Amino acid sequence: MPSSTPHDVIDALTKRTQDGGTEVVEAKAGKGSATLSMAYAAALFADACLRGMNGATATECIYVDSDVTDLPFFATKVKLGTEGVETIHPIGSMSDYEKEAFAAMKPELAA
Repeated sequence: MPSSTPHDVIDALTKRTQDGGTEVVEAKAGKGSATLSMAYAAALFADACLRGMNGATATECIYVDSDVTDLPFFATKVKLGTEGVETIHPIGSMSDYEKEAFAAMKPELAA
């Protein structure tokens, strides 16, 4: 997202992303849930693990024991290979908005 994106637009997109599951349930008018999205994510993850085990490297975002933050576990991109997690990639650069959000959520993640 361009750094020139107004904060109110970023706030609206952030809220919509956080409430995505609720939005799906509301759109289905109580006739289902957002579990299909979770199942799809699980299938992609399983496929990446199998590809890695078969010698083809795959990069996925995984909740893993790492030192990319001062938290013991964090979801970050990792390279999967025949021995499992081969490389844990750093978080990368964050905008000021992302840094503030990260600092605000760390106490809850650490709890």
